[in-house]
Amino acid sequence: MREEFPTSRIVESNPPSPCRELMPHSSRHPLLAVTMGDAAGVGPEVIVRACSDQRVGKCCRPVVLGHPQVLQRAVELVGVDCPIRVYSDPVALEDSEVGGDAHGIACLAVGGDELLQVADGAIDARTGQAAYEALILAIDATRSGLFAAIVTAPLSKAALHAAGHLYPGHTELLAERCGVDDFAMMLYLPPGEGCMSPAGLGVVHVTLHTALRNVFEQLTPTAVLAKSRLVDQAMRKGFGLEQPRLGVCALNPHGGEEGLFGDEESRIIAPAVQQARAEGIGASGPFPTDTLMVRAAAGEFDAVVAMYHDQGHIALKLLGMHRAVNITLGLPIVRTSVAHGTAFDRAWQGTADAEGMVAALQTASKLVQRSAPTNVSHTAANGATA
Repeated sequence: MREEFPTSRIVESNPPSPCRELMPHSSRHPLLAVTMGDAAGVGPEVIVRACSDQRVGKCCRPVVLGHPQVLQRAVELVGVDCPIRVYSDPVALEDSEVGGDAHGIACLAVGGDELLQVADGAIDARTGQAAYEALILAIDATRSGLFAAIVTAPLSKAALHAAGHLYPGHTELLAERCGVDDFAMMLYLPPGEGCMSPAGLGVVHVTLHTALRNVFEQLTPTAVLAKSRLVDQAMRKGFGLEQPRLGVCALNPHGGEEGLFGDEESRIIAPAVQQARAEGIGASGPFPTDTLMVRAAAGEFDAVVAMYHDQGHIALKLLGMHRAVNITLGLPIVRTSVAHGTAFDRAWQGTADAEGMVAALQTASKLVQRSAPTNVSHTAANGATA
């Protein structure tokens, strides 16, 4: 059993004492809901590191949704001399100067004290339940207009299931809560090392959290076309491209080798690409994935449509795992996340890399700024639309 967490640096939402590590936030920056994810994983640590990063202070005002004492423990692990500003009710955030000239890490308290007894790196229903509650609160508060976007730290799917919430992951839970059927997960690598496209590189997945044996029955021309439409819209509206260049992956080795290794390319994928082009989408393919990802990294494509999870994930994470961002497409709200998991084997050791969380916060802020007139400000009025 873990010892009691110290609470000396946890304060109510009155003006806090100075915290020299944090940059002042501008009140003009968007207010972002940052869910803690699984408290037994690396989420709390990467959140604290990111909130202490000057790049984050220059773009957004994060509010962490999770247990304050878990967050305080992460503060002490990281070594940031900073108080936790605790809010017990989302309504209190509306009347409070979160960010602005204030210092500290704002925390909207979520989860019962029972999760404090969970061992580091353990799969446990208590942390799964707390992660679920934080995400539900974040979704509802963002749709009501309190937050501009959601940024999520990783949760454990096994812990989520142990708590009785049978979702494959964040993406499907977000889609159900928002009432959308047409959605997709996109891994996004900002421009820079490993990515020559000026807008960055997005990889969207036709099939996602499913066994590999299920890919073949889920892969249809309609599904390929739907994901192509979503990523085309995302790169246009979210990243300002007039005509995004989409490279569509083949399913089989060598693109099927003219049917020798499979006919899904000619029977399923090529017709979807043709229909996408007929709709004005700049899609081409299907191309063998091993060469397509090399071409995309060199800047020939702005986005790639992958047929299954690892086909897209492995390639993009090799290009820049710690800079990659997970973006959910098709929601009436903006949601980004880190591209890594809970990393239970590295949890609470003070070695977690926070570059992914910094990138997720920066990307959410950029997407909010671009989509605010139609996507963020009016979500409550528009309801759940794709």
